[in-house]
Amino acid sequence: MKVIAAYLLAVLGGNANPSADNVKDILCSVGAEADDDRIELLLTQVKGKDITELIAAGREKLASVPAGGGAVSVAAPVVGGTSGGASAAAEPKKEEKVEEKEESDDDMGFSLFD
Repeated sequence: MKVIAAYLLAVLGGNANPSADNVKDILCSVGAEADDDRIELLLTQVKGKDITELIAAGREKLASVPAGGGAVSVAAPVVGGTSGGASAAAEPKKEEKVEEKEESDDDMGFSLFD
């Protein structure tokens, strides 16, 4: 991601076709390591392509990705097991009730806004 971000910063800075040295300079300016293999891979994949078209195509792909944050996975109980561990796992866990402490009436029934 940092290589892509450095490439995009170079493009936003006015360089339509950043070189590997441009990307390395940006990464080194913030103290990040510049991985030559990743930089070359990115540059070969975006060579000759318009950055706005690449971003638009990426948005379309991300729109089709499910972002299921609301799904809950529940383990199914083991049926027909003969081991003792399976029967213990199949029993529902009992929830412990937490008792709330009642607030003490230190002001003897008087409050500031009575």
